[in-house]
Amino acid sequence: MTKIVVGGQINKDEVAKLLKELFKDQADVEIKNDLEAAMDMKNGLKDYYFGACVTGGGGALAMAIALIGADKCATVSMPGNIFPDEKIIEEVNKGKTAFGFTSQHIDKVVPVLAKAILARKKQAS
Repeated sequence: MTKIVVGGQINKDEVAKLLKELFKDQADVEIKNDLEAAMDMKNGLKDYYFGACVTGGGGALAMAIALIGADKCATVSMPGNIFPDEKIIEEVNKGKTAFGFTSQHIDKVVPVLAKAILARKKQAS
């Protein structure tokens, strides 16, 4: 089972609800504050981190970047700029595990991330 933690500064309930719908019974989704969420990632307790904020990078990923490193984190949307699906999928396939995005793009980027994570998991098994 994939273990997902939702951090970020805003819309945590919305992100978690969408993740539960997309992953169905294939993921355990938990909401935590940024520090706890990033610590879970650092300690290997969670597989993926999702976070939303106004800019897509600052409040969404600051703790994750600090604790697990920028090489494991990707901002996939910013105000007025949603990364193309191919770029989002590429970030997952590169092994990124923490994703930040703006709250207005939740419905656009989270499904792409979920699909890419599920595909990566299927390939690994």
